[in-house]
Amino acid sequence: MKKLLLVRHAKAEKETGGKDSARPLKYIGMQDAGYMADRLKEKSIIPELIIASSALRTVTTAEIFADHLGLPAPTKSKLVYMASEQTLLNVINDFPDEFNFIALVGHNPGIAYILQYLTGEAREVHTSCVAVIDFEVDAWAEVSKGMGKLVYFSWPNG
Repeated sequence: MKKLLLVRHAKAEKETGGKDSARPLKYIGMQDAGYMADRLKEKSIIPELIIASSALRTVTTAEIFADHLGLPAPTKSKLVYMASEQTLLNVINDFPDEFNFIALVGHNPGIAYILQYLTGEAREVHTSCVAVIDFEVDAWAEVSKGMGKLVYFSWPNG
């Protein structure tokens, strides 16, 4: 069985005058990310590996999760930055099979789209939202449309 933790990055600054990929988290975003990571830890929902978009706000969110969950530094992927549903599926299908539980930290609308694509469930994916999806497969390459079961869904106020 494979397990996927989808995480939408925490609340970020709207405008920085620079590139979108360089937007930092707001202070409340940092707090929310830590709160959600602690909530996962309390429920023993701890992935083996975290893969994050290369954007500053997702990397920072992923680093907060890694720190709170006692995990190694996240792996950064430029492919995840503002990725489409198909690109995210390709990233998931390429996950290393030696890991059975992987977290993917990304952006909307991609995270919401891939959640619906994999589970058939349409959800509003708020900042710092987490979703755990179970797959009855042995290899990440087998993950496809409608194959996942949403087993946990939460965000700071929900």
